[in-house]
Amino acid sequence: MINLLSVAKLPIDSWVTDGVNWLTKNLSGFFTAIQNSGSTTMDGITNFLTAIPMPIFIIALALISLLLTPKKYGQPLFILIGLALIANQGLWSDLMQTLTLVLMASVVSLVIGIPLGIWTAKSPKAYMVIKPILDFMQTMPAFVYLIPAVAFFGIGVVPGAFASVIFALPPVVNFTYLGLQQVPTDLVEAADSFGATTWQKLFKLELPNAKNTIIAGAKQTIMLALSMVVTASMIGAPGLGRGVLSAVQHADVGSGFVNGIALVILAIIIDRFVQRMNTEPVSAPKLPKWRKLATWAMLAVIAISGIAGSITAHQASGKKVNIGYVEWDSEVASTNVLAEAMRQHGYDVTITPLDNAVNWQSVANKQTDATVSAWLPNTHKALYAKYKNDVDLLGPNLKGVKLGLVVPDYMNVNSIADLTNQANKTITGIEPGAGVMAAAQKTIDSYGNLSGWNLQASSSGAMVSALDKAYKAKQPIILTGWSPHWMFNKYKLKYLADPKGTMGSQESINTVVRKNLKQTNPDVYKVMKKFHWTQNDMQTVMLDIQNGKTPTKAADDWISSHKSQVNAWFK
Repeated sequence: MINLLSVAKLPIDSWVTDGVNWLTKNLSGFFTAIQNSGSTTMDGITNFLTAIPMPIFIIALALISLLLTPKKYGQPLFILIGLALIANQGLWSDLMQTLTLVLMASVVSLVIGIPLGIWTAKSPKAYMVIKPILDFMQTMPAFVYLIPAVAFFGIGVVPGAFASVIFALPPVVNFTYLGLQQVPTDLVEAADSFGATTWQKLFKLELPNAKNTIIAGAKQTIMLALSMVVTASMIGAPGLGRGVLSAVQHADVGSGFVNGIALVILAIIIDRFVQRMNTEPVSAPKLPKWRKLATWAMLAVIAISGIAGSITAHQASGKKVNIGYVEWDSEVASTNVLAEAMRQHGYDVTITPLDNAVNWQSVANKQTDATVSAWLPNTHKALYAKYKNDVDLLGPNLKGVKLGLVVPDYMNVNSIADLTNQANKTITGIEPGAGVMAAAQKTIDSYGNLSGWNLQASSSGAMVSALDKAYKAKQPIILTGWSPHWMFNKYKLKYLADPKGTMGSQESINTVVRKNLKQTNPDVYKVMKKFHWTQNDMQTVMLDIQNGKTPTKAADDWISSHKSQVNAWFK
């Protein structure tokens, strides 16, 4: 044991990284085919669901529930009220995108999982191999699956579905195995005595007897797929999860609650319909023929209205543009202003919130067209060095930005070198991957008086919430700060002097686009090149958002009052 502990650290992380890189390089065609076909399929499903008129979808689904559950009015009423509430909150499109992700991940999991479960039940050797793999898949933190998902498929709904399948697959395999193992032995022996073949036993005896157990496993798989939507939103998967993630990052309790309630409503509706399949034929009342016909009629109404809506909803959209951004207050403001301005000038713009590193990677891999969130030359220096051969740097869209450690003006300290034990020797920061966090850690390591200090990672929203609480109580707090930011408008704050310059010098926020954008979409390239504004402009939009306006509304208001400036971007 002692000899084992003295062995040099095994490079497991390098082995895994090399393995993923090898797969990405040598199977890129395979992954691209899955990405393209998956995106096409799931976009088609989403477009079909969104094309169904909202009232028809809600009423038809409630009527189907009423027809399938005679004399039980709770579920139909819940569907009617629940879906109407989601629509009232403006989350209908997000709901349809989430439903698409859950349906696709669940179907793929069931198609793979049930045959695997049958195989493990029939082959003890297969069970011995597959069972530990399933345990590993189910206990590994879900966030870990996002890393290979991005490497293989980039960003969007397909890597989200891939990660969801890995996380949601084990229950249906385990429950299928369990259900088949619980088939009474005497029934199997009776089937053998009558000369039943292996396939006859499986489909006419074993699977029917294991049906309820398999459906219970399927229900768990569907719920696990639904639980992954928030995690999947970190790599660009659209839907309700994106709203929850944004609310967490901005500490927006109300928005998080609304999106969370929508997920709960969807989960309950799916659970009740799946549960309807798990009733015993003897105990379940037989539905009259007219109810069955009426149910099929409602399904036909939904299908026809979806097809008709898809045809009639064809819109002559402009050139498609996908802009990636990070959920920082400054980037939310700039990205929404640019996106709304482009929409008003005829462009079909999609904005995708991503983790900072994934945002850079998506531009380099040509999965997004641009980002206006590059802090250079210091904050994102490492990311630019990594991807500079795969992107085009168009220059600053906002100059004079600054990073530093920030304190309320009531604190009697003016320099980082003067810090001793204020704020319990803690610097409150934002997301761990942010450049300002790396600069803050470098500061702690460089200043001798900061020995023993702690850098507390959180999110930009959580950091400001901590500031608000401390400010009201006049308690000391030290933050990772940057300008422009709306908190300087709301609170009296000051930067601490940085004699060693570890937080970096003055910077600019730059526009970065994919390598071939100028050739493939020169008009978009020209707009990106000309986009620029000032710190006061950005802080105005950020403060409007903080005061309760939606990012879209705040962007529209700013555009309305700066028409000549905005029009210059498109000349």
